Amino acid sequence: MQTTFPRLMLTHATQRPTAAAMREKEYGIWQAHTWADMAAQVQRIACGLHLLGLQRGQHMVVIGANRPWLYASMLAVQALGAIPVPLYQDAVGGECVFPINNAEVQLALVEDQEQVDKLLEIRPQCPQIAHIVYDDPRGLRNYAEAGLQSLAMVIESGAAFAAKHPGFFQAEVDQGQPDDVAAMFFTSGTTGNPKGVVHSHRSLLDRAQAGAEFDKLSSAEEVLAYLPPAWVGQNIFSYGQWLCCGYVVNCPENASTVTIDLKEVGPTYYFAPPRVFEGMLTSVMIRMEDASRLKRGLFKYFMDLAKRVGPQRMDGKSLGLVDSLLYKAGDWCIYGPLRNTLGFSRVRVAYTAGEAIGPDLFTFYRSIGINLKQLYGSTETAVFVCLQPDHEARADTVGVPIRGVEIKLADNGEILVKSAGLLKEYYKNPKATAEVLSADGWYHTSDAGFLDSHGHLKIIDRVKDVGRIKGGANDGAMFAPKYVENKLKFFPFIKEAVAYGDGREKVCVMVNIDMEAAGNWAERRNLPYAGYTDLAQKPEVYALIQDCVEQVNADLAADKLLAGSQISRFLVLHKELDADDGELTRTNKVRRGFIADKYQPLVDALYAGKSEQFIETVVKFEDGRTGQVSATLKLSDAKTFAPVQAAA
Repeated sequence: MQTTFPRLMLTHATQRPTAAAMREKEYGIWQAHTWADMAAQVQRIACGLHLLGLQRGQHMVVIGANRPWLYASMLAVQALGAIPVPLYQDAVGGECVFPINNAEVQLALVEDQEQVDKLLEIRPQCPQIAHIVYDDPRGLRNYAEAGLQSLAMVIESGAAFAAKHPGFFQAEVDQGQPDDVAAMFFTSGTTGNPKGVVHSHRSLLDRAQAGAEFDKLSSAEEVLAYLPPAWVGQNIFSYGQWLCCGYVVNCPENASTVTIDLKEVGPTYYFAPPRVFEGMLTSVMIRMEDASRLKRGLFKYFMDLAKRVGPQRMDGKSLGLVDSLLYKAGDWCIYGPLRNTLGFSRVRVAYTAGEAIGPDLFTFYRSIGINLKQLYGSTETAVFVCLQPDHEARADTVGVPIRGVEIKLADNGEILVKSAGLLKEYYKNPKATAEVLSADGWYHTSDAGFLDSHGHLKIIDRVKDVGRIKGGANDGAMFAPKYVENKLKFFPFIKEAVAYGDGREKVCVMVNIDMEAAGNWAERRNLPYAGYTDLAQKPEVYALIQDCVEQVNADLAADKLLAGSQISRFLVLHKELDADDGELTRTNKVRRGFIADKYQPLVDALYAGKSEQFIETVVKFEDGRTGQVSATLKLSDAKTFAPVQAAA
């Protein structure tokens, strides 16, 4: 697109000044900010940041949840020709050191006291930080550190500067060009230091516009911005497409009110990673377990009907008269109330991305009338590579290449992408850039997959993770760990799973139970427990998880390609996998290699056929202290099944 983010903002402010641009829930009340409000505030913040010394081409860190003035601040940074660098608000201080030093950040804008404390803690390691600006002043009244000031003070000084220099802001915006750097996003760093992905206005806006065209988005959409702005997916949906389309972005009061806020807003366009949809389904299943026998019976009957005919209905296929009438009855008494409970009563398009979603989970939402679709992309591709058209959404594909995208496959099955949305480079990392960007403009995704006969892309797994079983009855069979893990995570009792099997004769899995779902299950059976570690090792819980594992094995047996990936042995971990302990990325992706090293005794015990193994693990608490959790874990065998032969 031949424009920039600040120019789009000013266009909306000129053409529709009184229309709502963002809403923020504060003290339980939704407050709207118009496009005119947004433009005026962006000007004040930009002028204030200019007075603090922010120069064209410099980086400014932004850390916080979704807040209107944090979005306005990113626009202000871009208006000055500087580059916003959003970081995850739940990252510990040590995780921020490398990005801040790598980008030579001198000015940071943060949300509240928690983030201020984090930056003050690491300031000795990042001495170049001259200014820390905070949005929420609560708890900061008595802070007197050098360079620390409120956003309100920046706005006040910026307003005075703008009054004296009325043409300054517009002149700065006019200098911006589509190919200027617009933002930098740091990857999750699953294998080392994170890399700064550099994007231009053109690359981000081209993909935002292409996605909007694909799903016919307009200014009438309502979006709830609740995921970290540092995640490129949230940034595209609530920032890039917000400015392309001019729809309303709603910011929840805080993380604990998201479920309530989702129902109040009733978004028409929704985006979430699979873990969010998994959590919602878990909550539904827990509530149904506590319902009366009549309600459970009705729920089961109509959900079985929905599973059978719902996906066909969503795909635009006609149903028989009886099934149509039954589905309408189900919609009246089950599906409609369920969509309303989830906050999806008005959703026209819902997307999931970030990692593969389990097919059963995907089918569940579509079967109750939610137009859930998958997309494929990454930070480096500005999200939008493939999208699923309406009536063509399938659990085993991630859609078709959209406008401006070319896809081809390397000899090893790796997916290569060419589009206008590709990164400029990895910041200060020419070697890594050369590894992923070829001289002729193809981006190496590191994902393995193929295009099916309908032109839809199928993702198998990461190229480096797709392996082979070695030895035993399944010698040479393909092993795709993420596929196996996702099938396990469909069950409400399993929160996380880590599968191993490449180069080995069988597949073994380590499981995290979902404390809420498993705890509720235990309480209804009068099964006492003293916490996660105690509950995880209960024989009854092991029997429950074993049943889930064996159901997955039965499904895998029917898959010709992955029948050899059935799970032979498993254990339930004594602690929850945690990003603070390095076991997950900040986007909650499993760091499989790190976990294998950390829990090597458990992996060895699984493959050695042991029935139990003692483990002691160092954990990090929220206040920064460390401690130890130890337990003797049970290791169990699981039943596997002979591959199902295809019908002649």
